[in-house]
Amino acid sequence: MNRVPPDQAPGPSRRTTLTGAVGAAGALLAAGCTAVDVSSARGVPTPASASAPAGGPAPGAMTLFDDPDFNFNGLMALGGSGQRSSEVGEVLTAVNTINKAGVSAQTYVETFRKLGDRLMQAPEGARPDRETTRFRALRAAQYYGQALFFVLGSDDPAGEERLYRAGRDAWDTFGKLCDPAPVTADVPYGRTPLPVWFFRPDGSGRPRPTVMLTNGSDGQNVDMWTYGVAAALERDWNALVYDGPGQGQLLFVDRVVFTPRWETVVTPLVDWLVARSDVDADRIALAGLSMAGDLAPRAAAFEQRIAALVAMPGCLDPWLGFPAEIRKILTPDKEETNRIWTKEVVPQLSPAEATTMKKRFEPFSVPAMLAAREGKIFTDFFTPAGLVQSLKITDVVGLIKAPTLVLDYEFEQFYPGQARQMADKLTAPKDYVKLTAATGAQSHCSPMAPQQHCEVVFDWLQKTLPSR
Repeated sequence: MNRVPPDQAPGPSRRTTLTGAVGAAGALLAAGCTAVDVSSARGVPTPASASAPAGGPAPGAMTLFDDPDFNFNGLMALGGSGQRSSEVGEVLTAVNTINKAGVSAQTYVETFRKLGDRLMQAPEGARPDRETTRFRALRAAQYYGQALFFVLGSDDPAGEERLYRAGRDAWDTFGKLCDPAPVTADVPYGRTPLPVWFFRPDGSGRPRPTVMLTNGSDGQNVDMWTYGVAAALERDWNALVYDGPGQGQLLFVDRVVFTPRWETVVTPLVDWLVARSDVDADRIALAGLSMAGDLAPRAAAFEQRIAALVAMPGCLDPWLGFPAEIRKILTPDKEETNRIWTKEVVPQLSPAEATTMKKRFEPFSVPAMLAAREGKIFTDFFTPAGLVQSLKITDVVGLIKAPTLVLDYEFEQFYPGQARQMADKLTAPKDYVKLTAATGAQSHCSPMAPQQHCEVVFDWLQKTLPSR
């Protein structure tokens, strides 16, 4: 890269440009399902197909918080109410509490953590039955997940693993009270097994079609309930939920980051499924939400036992979900890249901008995660950025043989245009569906319409893998 000393530059210095881009990008740094397109408000140009009118991240979106980052997370929590993974009154009461106290990572984390704590205790003077306890735990898992997303910007970033464990305990409590309870296991994967939860409609042992639900870069297991498990069980399907590298237990406890070879994750899971008598081995579907719209197609390109694939949304290159000026920090030289990062960019970051960067890079770097827990920002930009870059699947999409549903969203914030591009590159039987603002299903992952989202997915799956 040709470099011009700042004092000789004809316009704004590269340092100013880079640091300004970080602030302007805001939640566009996300590679997961918890941010919004703030470009129109903050001055970053985006493709016309992705940008939203001034005054909001997407037409018709409900405004819970003036800050769009917090607003999107709040909408995700609210949207889960249709699948009983949240309660409208609880979420809106939390929103009012946060707004009254002043919106910040600290108030958001504190409010939702306390709500999770309250739900994990029996109501005062009551003896809750099994169902009450079960769904209180599911909602607690949602609220702990909400707090977890912002904990690195709170007064207690060191509490990240503790907060994750609280959410995991709530999720496991919910699972144990299901009837039947999900089968749990640790599936071998390198030196760190993959925890799995295998949900079945009943304990009959009858072979059924099964959907493997793959999370994105910052979702929790409760999101897989909202975006697939509940819908699968209602339709007499099995559903497998799992933590892969860079997710859940493997990230926050075992300290294993994402891998670009997601087939090495999915293959042992398929091995585990086909060994079960209650799984129809010819009807195993793989679905990927958010950044897993890249991971699941990568796996399906090499794991031929996948009978149907769903990408939600289709994503070819997660690195393109980062603003161009952020991507420019990465050069072929590690030392130079990290010098630019530590000397030119980091000193200019506001606390909020630094928190965004910590959050977005932690699933790709254990040192970045551990530094963030100490209230510090990582010094090695080169390594995690290179890992994100390696997730590109453009060259392998043509290898997919399974019928594929590619979802897209009107006003898609992170990967605008990529779903359509994936559909065009597929040579397998394919369908492309765009969820829109006309029915409130706009924006990445349709945060306000997960029930619609599941209807589209499972109508397609049942057509593609019909009962026999």
